[in-house]
Amino acid sequence: MKTIFSFYLIFMLFVGCRENPPVGVDGGAEIQIFSVWDSVRQDQSTVSSPMKNAKAILTSEYGTFVKTTDENGVLILSGLPSSLYNISIRMPHPSDPSILLVGSLRDVPVISGSKFSDTILAKPISSFGIAVNEVYACGPVNNIFFFFDQFIELYNSSDSVKYLDGMQVMRVSGNSAGKGAGADEDDDGDIDGITYIFKFPGLPGQKNYPFNPKTFQVLASDGINHKSTLANSVDLSNADWEFYNQFSANDIDNPSVNNLINIRSDRTVDFLIGLNDDIIVIASGIDSIWIDGIDISTIIDGFEYQSSPTLMKTLDNRIDRGFALSPGKYSGQSMQRRDSGGDTNDSSLDWEIIPNPTPGYFK
Repeated sequence: MKTIFSFYLIFMLFVGCRENPPVGVDGGAEIQIFSVWDSVRQDQSTVSSPMKNAKAILTSEYGTFVKTTDENGVLILSGLPSSLYNISIRMPHPSDPSILLVGSLRDVPVISGSKFSDTILAKPISSFGIAVNEVYACGPVNNIFFFFDQFIELYNSSDSVKYLDGMQVMRVSGNSAGKGAGADEDDDGDIDGITYIFKFPGLPGQKNYPFNPKTFQVLASDGINHKSTLANSVDLSNADWEFYNQFSANDIDNPSVNNLINIRSDRTVDFLIGLNDDIIVIASGIDSIWIDGIDISTIIDGFEYQSSPTLMKTLDNRIDRGFALSPGKYSGQSMQRRDSGGDTNDSSLDWEIIPNPTPGYFK
């Protein structure tokens, strides 16, 4: 009897192993990208030069991955699943590392079993120099709903001293109707939905608060050591600035940390940002009348983050063409640019999630 049973078991295992594999397996697509940029010769003529060993960032519904072009500026990827892909190729300008050469393709339809080929022409991108570099919003791992160790980090990627006098830091999460928060609702050249707006002391154009090149400025919700409340949170007692609401009777004020000042007297609570989604905008401060929106021409940088890639983007495209994906609530993770100050105005490609917050330094 045991012999018959053993024979039957071996037979069934053998049959199972011979089962036909599934047909129509996704994952047979290929992308071939040629990346070039227009370099200028001594006679002022231009020639297309390959983007050698440039960073290539691809995003789709399956996530984000980073590759490198070869010596000829070519990127070949095979075995890809069908999806819409966003592709960005970037590298520092050979003559000026402070300038980024960037080219991109958006919503590229890639179908299993087919090959997609195209050329990306990169253009030089320069900026004011100051950009939002890291946003820690979700809170540390805990079960007591603690998230008060939030911070925003700025970076000066330029080679010159900038000045923070009079600059504004805003949370833009209002205006849920119409086009949504951060949109130019009336097509009049400004963004709407300002819910919180704090400013650096002084007036635009003054030079009392220098921001040195290639350095960070950490803006803490509360500039204290939050580890005294929760061991795995963040020590922000050495932050450069804290959001101090002078209209609140209970807001914490660390006298050793400079204060950002609340402009809206009707807001009497802490400056806190959304754990999963929000919009943060930095402006020069030249337009101080926030109630009718902030002029887009005065905005230095803007950053939108959402919990899902399928959600609607609302921040005006003139400020940023995408949005970053946020980590889960109370995960202890943070959002940071892939390159310090590397702002191509496309947060869907510029940003990534990192395991732990890094206030004042780059991972």
